Amino acid sequence: MSKLRLTLACWDYDRTRALADGRVTPEGVDLNLLPMEVEETFFRMLRNREFDAAEMSLSSYCVSLTREAPPFIAIPVFPSRFFRHSCIFVSAKSGIREPAQLIGKRVGVPEYQMTAPVWIRGILADEYGVDPASVTYFTGGEEEPGRQEKLKLNLPDRFKVTPIGPDKTLSQMLADGEIDALHTARAPSTFYSRPEDVRRLFPDFVSVEKAYHRKTGIFPIMHVIAIRREVYEANRWVAQSLFKAFAEAQRITYDNLRITAAMTSMLPWQVAAVEEAVSELGSDWWPYGFAKNRRVLEAFVRYHHEQGLSPRRFEPEELFAPETFEAFKI
Repeated sequence: MSKLRLTLACWDYDRTRALADGRVTPEGVDLNLLPMEVEETFFRMLRNREFDAAEMSLSSYCVSLTREAPPFIAIPVFPSRFFRHSCIFVSAKSGIREPAQLIGKRVGVPEYQMTAPVWIRGILADEYGVDPASVTYFTGGEEEPGRQEKLKLNLPDRFKVTPIGPDKTLSQMLADGEIDALHTARAPSTFYSRPEDVRRLFPDFVSVEKAYHRKTGIFPIMHVIAIRREVYEANRWVAQSLFKAFAEAQRITYDNLRITAAMTSMLPWQVAAVEEAVSELGSDWWPYGFAKNRRVLEAFVRYHHEQGLSPRRFEPEELFAPETFEAFKI
């Protein structure tokens, strides 16, 4: 009997490499894995639904669930996680030194609905009292003009969101002082080319992020794995099959990172980094699965609703295929 042929688009992560090279194969699936940068994957999946399954922005996925016929269903696999304090950049011309000084300012964001800015706005609100509606947002390409929201949004009037000009980029505008700050996933090029004009709001971001995790227990989730709903409905078993395969590929990476005879990455202090991660976040510092991530997901769906991106606050259970919530026991 032939296997189900599935095309999966996902970036080339260490934790997915065993799926790409065939060391791990999902049960019943002939997997065609396309390694793509995340922006291309998101654009092609959200606009054209080109793949059977794909890595997807958690926020974009939640926006898709608000549609009359939601086109995707996710599994609780999180290929990307990121503490985002390091991704708040400010213009030297703004004079901003403290988070509270963002209130009333002009803030750039490539897309309002991006996951990284959702987390940034939520953290700024919870930890520093910066209401997401207290600033004016400017959207557009960070490095290339013409970027637009991948999904049409219907935001409440209290959120002020304005596209930048067709020839402008947020990176340049930040350095020139046309915007005061930037919430983003990628560091703007002017942070490196014009360091006198662009800086991080939190220069010592590692210590700030560790303190945030110790206080909240949250390691922010950025991306999920989403399956086209018609593929899932025709093959309900595929959700558990893919979940198990992603978990096994991740286990291989966990094991390899702990090997001290030879390092699997080019990081000189990989061993120390692993030991620090375990000390701060526990032995399963990048957990997959629903139960282990409920706290993180509850924070995110609250932020998503508070920021006008979902008309109601989702329950975390609504985000995932129910087949992935539990497994058999012997």
